[in-house]
Amino acid sequence: MTIEEFIELFEGEMDEVPAEGLKPETDFKNMDEWSSLTALSIISMVDEEYDKRLTPSELRNSTTIEELWKLIEAK
Repeated sequence: MTIEEFIELFEGEMDEVPAEGLKPETDFKNMDEWSSLTALSIISMVDEEYDKRLTPSELRNSTTIEELWKLIEAK
């Protein structure tokens, strides 16, 4: 798994992605497109694509896409 692949999957779970796209340093929770529904979609995507469990608390404690990716990678 690479961070680029993770970002691509992450973008697929969002209704709209900014024109510049997402980057590892993107603060995803401060994006206009972020919602509780998107959070649930990300948790589900991680479970389906990586067979790893991401808790809502872990998602809340992550700020950037890179932090979230490193957390998943460490599981």
